[in-house]
Amino acid sequence: MMIKNLMDKIIAERKKKSIEDDYGIQDCWDKMVDILSKDVRETETYLESCSEKDIYFISEVFEDVSEQLQSKEYIDCLRRLDKKFPSLNLKKDIDLAEEYI
Repeated sequence: MMIKNLMDKIIAERKKKSIEDDYGIQDCWDKMVDILSKDVRETETYLESCSEKDIYFISEVFEDVSEQLQSKEYIDCLRRLDKKFPSLNLKKDIDLAEEYI
């Protein structure tokens, strides 16, 4: 899956960024949004295969991806991830993402 390879590289890059590296973090976010906003089905398949740690970092761009995709299916996928990884407390992020559609 090509999306996984691309996202693995970006997530690895994001994990290395200092919390004070606003430009570097934004660059990672922009790349994630670009990849995850291309195809809702591929994005759902990818997200459902992600680890909890990866979802933690991807959740930083949930609302930006939602704004691009404009998809109820995407929101439903995020809600499934919230049930799968309850310790991440994704509800607020998902509710915000839902406001963008």
